[in-house]
Order: sequence, then C-alpha cells, then structure tokens
Amino acid sequence: MTLYRQFTDQESLDQAYNPSLGEPRGLAAFAQWPSRSAALRKSGRWRRVAYGPTRAERMNLHLPCEAEGGAPVHLFIHGGYWRSLCADDHDFVAAAFVDAGHIVGIPDYALCPSVTIDEIVRQVRAAIAWTWRHIGEYGGDPARITVSGHSAGGHLVGMAAVTDWSGQYDLPADTLKAGVAISGLFDLAPFPYTYLQPKLQLTWDQVRRNSPILHARHSPTRLWMVAGGAESGEFHRQSTSFHDVWRRAGNAGRCEIADGHDHFTILDAFADPRDRFHHRVLEFLACG
Repeated sequence: MTLYRQFTDQESLDQAYNPSLGEPRGLAAFAQWPSRSAALRKSGRWRRVAYGPTRAERMNLHLPCEAEGGAPVHLFIHGGYWRSLCADDHDFVAAAFVDAGHIVGIPDYALCPSVTIDEIVRQVRAAIAWTWRHIGEYGGDPARITVSGHSAGGHLVGMAAVTDWSGQYDLPADTLKAGVAISGLFDLAPFPYTYLQPKLQLTWDQVRRNSPILHARHSPTRLWMVAGGAESGEFHRQSTSFHDVWRRAGNAGRCEIADGHDHFTILDAFADPRDRFHHRVLEFLACG
C-alpha cells in the first residue's frame, strides 16, 4: 500500500520534504538570514506599506536611491511551508536587486493554521494587484513587474502565474512579466500525508484548488523553475513536472537543477551579486 506515489510510509515522505535534514552549510546560511535582513533595514531605504485590509497584509518595500520613475519592480515571496517565517527574515534578498535598480517588495501573508492556503493565495494575489495599481507612487513601472519565491514562496509564484489577471482583477493579462520559482512546490497532494498536516490542515478540495500543476493555462508570464542539486528527488520532481505542464500549455519557461546547492544555499546564490546565478536571474527577468 502506498501513501503517495512510491512512498509507503509517512517517515520516508517526511524525509523527502524536510529541508532541515539538509547539509550543515545550508542550515548555517539559513540561520543568518534574520540578522542579515535586520542589517539591511538599518542601512537601506525601505518602508512598510499596507496592500490589503488585514493586519497580515503588509509589505516591506525597498527603494533604490534613484527611483525617480520607471524603475523595474521585483516581488519576492518568502517560504516557510505556509506556516512560519516572515518578510523580516528575508529582506536580505532585496539588497542585490535594489543595487541593480529594482524596487523590491517582500510581502507578508497570514500563516496556517490561522488561515487556509486559499487565503494565503488570495493575499499574495492582492499584493501583486496592489503593486500594479500603486507602485508608480514610489517610482516603479507597473509594466515591469516580476516575481520570485522560495519553497512555499515558489508555490505562490506558481499560483500567481496561473491567475487570470484580466478576468479576475481587471488588470493586464501580462501583469507579471516573469517569475522565478526556487525549490517550488507545485503539487500539494503529498502534504496531507506529512508532518506538516497538523499546521496546514489541508482538505482535498484545497489541494486541488491550490496545486499550480493542475491549473496551468496559456500565460504571458515566463517562468524559471530551479531546485538545488542536493535537494531530494521530490523537490526535483516538483520543478520538472510543473515545467513540463507549463510548456505543454504553450508557455515560455525553463527548468534547472543547480548542482552544488541545497534548499538554503540556492537562495543565498540567488541573492548574491557575486554569484553567476544572480546575474542569470537578472538577465531572465529583463528579457522579453
């Protein structure tokens, strides 16, 4: 008897989806994210803005020194398996993008089990809609919005990419020009069987509504799915399977397994201006 795919017990499925079992180097990097983020908030130009009516719907908005108008805008969606972490833990990601001239928004969202994943998806979509409508007030160009996310944030990138922006939000179909999903989770079917379920409290209807792999549609958003080579086969499958579905829907996309990185070091590389991966991300976001 199997629980999910080839997994016959919860222990093995938990191991496949538990990044805390990764390499010491990655765990050490993860531990430094809050202090690096606090240092950036002390030295950088940033403000806290509301993108929706609830207390959770707030965004850390990082501004380049010379955002006089028309600046590209990048939103980064944090991970934490939908039940932990916050924008303040991830502000370090903004530094290199701000230095490259981007306005960077890092939205918070309410966490499970206080809310459902349905509500988290709604809040992230609301953050994107607010950005399109208001970023011009901060010197940003609403026609140049891109998005990235890590882990559960990668899932939320996927859900943003499958959104019908014109039909549901009265926004341009190409509201999001491009997205990068880092170690993303696009098939939620395994999670009711894992250690995460007591916090997530997923129903099967929620799994179906919020699995991007089930909702790929023709979209003008270019997507790049990337996972670390040292991550489990399930993280690799999540990215490669969604990439296949995304391309079959007629969309532009790429997929990569980045050798030498685990679940955490890959985000460090993404945010490191000295790393070739960061420069490739900037090129991907800018093209098209």
